[in-house]
Amino acid sequence: MEDGSIRFIDQRLLPGETVISDAGTVDECVEAISTLAVRGAPAIGVFGASALALSLQRGENEAITYSTLLRSRPTAVDLRNCMDIVMRARAEGGSDGALEAAVSLAEDTISRCRRIGEHGSALLKGGSRVLTHCNAGALATLDWGTALAPVRMAARSGRDTFVWVSETRPLFQGSRLTAWELSNEGIDHTIVVDAASAYLMKEGSVDLIIVGADRVAGNGDVANKIGTLDKALLASRYDIPFYAAFPGTTFDPNCPAGDSIPIEIRSPEEVSTCMGMGTAPSGSKVFNPAFDVTPSELVTGYITPHGILEADELKTVLGGG
Repeated sequence: MEDGSIRFIDQRLLPGETVISDAGTVDECVEAISTLAVRGAPAIGVFGASALALSLQRGENEAITYSTLLRSRPTAVDLRNCMDIVMRARAEGGSDGALEAAVSLAEDTISRCRRIGEHGSALLKGGSRVLTHCNAGALATLDWGTALAPVRMAARSGRDTFVWVSETRPLFQGSRLTAWELSNEGIDHTIVVDAASAYLMKEGSVDLIIVGADRVAGNGDVANKIGTLDKALLASRYDIPFYAAFPGTTFDPNCPAGDSIPIEIRSPEEVSTCMGMGTAPSGSKVFNPAFDVTPSELVTGYITPHGILEADELKTVLGGG
């Protein structure tokens, strides 16, 4: 935050352009989140909390601001959890306390993701081949990432790791964003179409799968980018470990199971057009869910700042997030 606004990388323009933008008003922040200029559950949480704190500084209606921001992305629970932290800080320390809480959230998120990297990197031996999906790197978390944090940590400690990058249709967060991050760090990787996952696993080319999460239910069910469930089912078929990596703000102990997680349905145009060109007949209907839910029985373990947990440990260790 700087001079009453929030500075961010506009992720819609990557990898072609690296543009730093600013959002000051609540409407500008909502637009940045809903159009995916800012995306990734932990990043959305910090961004939304910062937007709320700045709004409180300006004396705007807190209930309207809170509900407006909350509607911008319904699946990622970090947004609600982080804004709740800011609201509690406001109750105790006024608008200045709320602003301090938002700043601390950013620092804490970076620290938590680093610890995710430390714990998760123990899973990566020299030459490990990791398959990931969507973007759960620094762009999605401020720094380090969740799913990419173990890869980064292993690489920086001298352990060679190879990453299969699932392109992630329809908006290519894998090929545009994850590959961009890995390229910048010199980490060996190859982009594949989403449908190639079964081929790679059948050929024995994947040692483990690490994905991020947008919300983890109390029973361990994981909501993440559409296409995650496909990979989890395939991993079970081919006996490949499947891990979800996330900080405590992504855990929702009040959500009993994945069936209770709201799934965002996005615009048909994201599927029916690509780079300004039509990819489907104008009369064809399009269904575009942004997320799916992987049941806990398909998850080998949960990589958190507190270690690698099993589903029945989440509530005890992570508590309320």
